[in-house]
Amino acid sequence: MSQTFKPIDLSRVKTYPLSDRKSKVSTTDFAKAWQKGSSFKDFLDSLPGILAGSDIKAVISSIATAFQEKKTIVFAMGAHVIKVGLNPVVIDLMDRGIVTAVAMNGAGIIHDLELAMSGQTSEDVATSIGNGTFGMAQETCDFLSDAIHQAAKKSTGLGEAVGLSIIEKNLPFSDKSILAAGARLGLPVTVHVAIGTDTIHMHPGFDPEVTGAATHRDFRTIASVIATLEKGVYLNVGSAVILPEVFLKAITLVRNLGHNLENFTTVNMDFIRHYRPMTNVVNRPTAVGGQGFNLTGHHEIMLPLIAAGVIEQISNTM
Repeated sequence: MSQTFKPIDLSRVKTYPLSDRKSKVSTTDFAKAWQKGSSFKDFLDSLPGILAGSDIKAVISSIATAFQEKKTIVFAMGAHVIKVGLNPVVIDLMDRGIVTAVAMNGAGIIHDLELAMSGQTSEDVATSIGNGTFGMAQETCDFLSDAIHQAAKKSTGLGEAVGLSIIEKNLPFSDKSILAAGARLGLPVTVHVAIGTDTIHMHPGFDPEVTGAATHRDFRTIASVIATLEKGVYLNVGSAVILPEVFLKAITLVRNLGHNLENFTTVNMDFIRHYRPMTNVVNRPTAVGGQGFNLTGHHEIMLPLIAAGVIEQISNTM
């Protein structure tokens, strides 16, 4: 054993009473055991007021308060939201007037349309990519190509054009379409396309020039919505790159134009934490004011929970 260093003397260590210490966990924040026959509100109240348990209640409260105060609530979504069966939940929030506007990426119009057209979507990529048939469904591309050209003729955005086409052609499952719901309600559903990322971009009938103009119009539309976000809520659900980038540019644009945008709530929801949503949705936009939340979990569980919580809260106060 080394003779240079001896064990430190602990006899003069200074201590203080536990009651004087500020602790981050208290029994007042603990979960409550479930009682059979209790209500959904009781379930939410039973969650611990710690970490995500506290955050999900804060998110629900922020959305409910924004709705009651007639503030803007934007639901930005990746296509996975559609693929896990959540269209009825999103459409219900639109019908209730809780959601002011919806934004989706280019894949969103593909899956939303296919559901409206046939009641099913999402092919087995692992099987079809090997023989070159991935993304080659003819009806999907034909319908969307026609809708995109209608956007050019009518000077509408891409989301509105597809939604109107679904309604006009009376597709059999149009009641399950977010795009059709937006057209029916006169509620903005914007589509933000990155050329080369979606299956329809491989088809000869796809018109990139017209698509670019229509999706740029949608960017300007969502920017107009973001200009009214003060004291509202922006949710990014399942988009790791495209919509966080769109949101950051829209924030910059409307602030550049002099719109007051300092105090609002942002929420990111996904299976894992991604750099871009955490930076461009949760942190940077709210750096001068407001609050940002990140909720990690499965969309098919988390979104219905939040939607139900909001509906329960606004019903109890109306």
